[in-house]
Amino acid sequence: MPDLEHWIAQQLKLPITAIALEPASADASFRRYYRLQIATDSLIVMDASAERSSCEPFMQIARVLSAGGLNAPRILAAAPERGWMLLSDLGRQTYLDVLNAENADRLFEAAIAALIAMQKIPCPVELPAYDAALLRRELELFPVWYLQSHLGLEIDSALRADLDAVFDLLLAQILQQPRVLVHRDFMPRNLMFSDPLPGVLDFQDAVCGPIAYDPICLFKDAFISWPETCVEQWLQQYWQRASAAQLPVASTFAQFYRDCDFIGTQRHLKVIGIFARICHRDGKPKYLSDVPRFFDYLRGACARRSELKPLAALLEKLPAP
Repeated sequence: MPDLEHWIAQQLKLPITAIALEPASADASFRRYYRLQIATDSLIVMDASAERSSCEPFMQIARVLSAGGLNAPRILAAAPERGWMLLSDLGRQTYLDVLNAENADRLFEAAIAALIAMQKIPCPVELPAYDAALLRRELELFPVWYLQSHLGLEIDSALRADLDAVFDLLLAQILQQPRVLVHRDFMPRNLMFSDPLPGVLDFQDAVCGPIAYDPICLFKDAFISWPETCVEQWLQQYWQRASAAQLPVASTFAQFYRDCDFIGTQRHLKVIGIFARICHRDGKPKYLSDVPRFFDYLRGACARRSELKPLAALLEKLPAP
C-alpha cells in the first residue's frame, strides 16, 4: 500500500514513516478499512480502490446524515478517483460487539432515535429509488446464488412460476409503503458504540424506499437473533415514536407490523442469496453459517401472514440449510 500511505502522509503533512496502518474491520465487500493512530487522534482510512463507485455516494450521504444530526464519519480528505478516504474514527466497538439482553433496550432506544432522525431527512433528489426493478433484482439473488449455485437446483418452469408468484406478491405489498430515506443496512454491525450513540456507518447504498425497511434491518439482524416478543416490542416503540414525529408510518401498529413482515421477507431472501454469492463468488464461506437464521425469520413471517403460504410451501421443498 505504498501509494495509499504516501497519499495519507501528504494529506496530514507528515513523514511517511509516521504512517502505520492497522486493519480496522472485516467487510463482506471489497472495501478495506484501516486505523491510523496519530498522537492522541485515531483516524480511519477507507481503501475502496476495488469499488471506486462507492466513494461519491458515501461522501454525499455522509454529509446529508451529518447535516441531519446523525453521528456519521467526517470526511477529512478524499481522492474518490482512486477510491481513498480519510475519515474520523467513531470507535472500535460496534453495536454487535456489545449488545446483550441487559443493554439492548438502552442501545436500541438510541438507535431508534437515530433512525427517526434519518427518516425525517428529505430524500435527496439524486438518490436512487427502491423501485420494483431494484427490489426484483435483489430477490433474484435467492434463486441464482442460493438455489442454483449453492443447492445445485434447476430452476424449471414450475419452480420459476412459484418464485414469480411469491415475488409479485411481495412487490405488490411493498410498493404500497410510504417512502423515506433508507440506509439499507441499518443493523448492529453498522452502528458504532460511540459518543453520541450510535455512530452510523456503511450508508453508501442508501436509497429512497419503504419506511419499514430499516426498522426490520435493525431488529432482524444477520448475526444476532432476538425473541419475537422482543422484536415486536421494539418495533412498537419505533412505530409510536415515528408516529409522534409525524413520519408516514401506517396508522395502526398491526398494519405497520404487517409491512415489516413483507419488506422483511424480501430482505431475508435477498440476504440468503448474497451470503451464497459471497461464498461461491468471493471465497468467504463463513457467512453461510448465518443462513439458517434467515430461514427462521422467513418461517416466522409465513406463520403470521396467510398471504405468504405460497412461500411457506416453496421453503418446505428445499433441503434444510
